Amino acid sequence: MNSVLAAFDSALRVLQVAFFAAAAVLAVICLVDWLVRTRRINAFGKVARFFRQSIDPLMAPVERRVVRSGGLPSWALAGAVLGGIIVLSLLGFIRGQVYNAMFAAQGGPRGIARILISWAFEIVRLAILVRVITSWIRVSPYSPWVRWAHVLSEPILRPLRRVVPTLGMIDITPIIAYFALGLLQSFVISLT
Repeated sequence: MNSVLAAFDSALRVLQVAFFAAAAVLAVICLVDWLVRTRRINAFGKVARFFRQSIDPLMAPVERRVVRSGGLPSWALAGAVLGGIIVLSLLGFIRGQVYNAMFAAQGGPRGIARILISWAFEIVRLAILVRVITSWIRVSPYSPWVRWAHVLSEPILRPLRRVVPTLGMIDITPIIAYFALGLLQSFVISLT
C-alpha cells in the first residue's frame, strides 16, 4: 500500500506543477491582453499580432462565456487558479483518507469501525458547512448541488433551533451543531 501512496504523491506533484504552469501561462496571457487593450503595447506590433492570431481564438470562447455570465475576462485566470486549488485540495484530502483507511485496516475491525464512524461524522459536519456557505451566497436549498446538505443537516439543526435562540438575525445553531458533532465524534470513537 505504500506504493499506492507513493504513486498518489507523485501524481499530486505532477498536478501541482501542471496547475502552476497553467496559471502562469494564463497570467502572462491576461497581462499581455491587458497591455494591448490599454495601449501600453502597440496593438499592431508583433506581440499583439501573435496573440490575435494564436491566443485569441483559444481565449475568445472562454471570455464570451465569462462575460455573458456577468464576469470580467480576467476571471478565466481566477477560475483556473481557484479550480487548481480545489482539485489539489480534494486530491490531498483523498490521499489523507486513503492513508487513514490503510492505517485503520491495520487496526482490524475496531480500526475500520472507528474510521467509518469518523467519516460519517465528517460528512454531516461537511453538510453543515456547505449549508452555511450556500446561505451566504443565496443558493436554493432545492438545488441538486445543495439538497444533500439540507437533508443531512436538518434533522440535527431543527431540534437545536427550538432550544437555541437566534442572535438578532443570525442563526447560531449551525455553529453549535458543528462543534457538538466534533465532541460527540471524539466521545463515540473513544467508546469503540
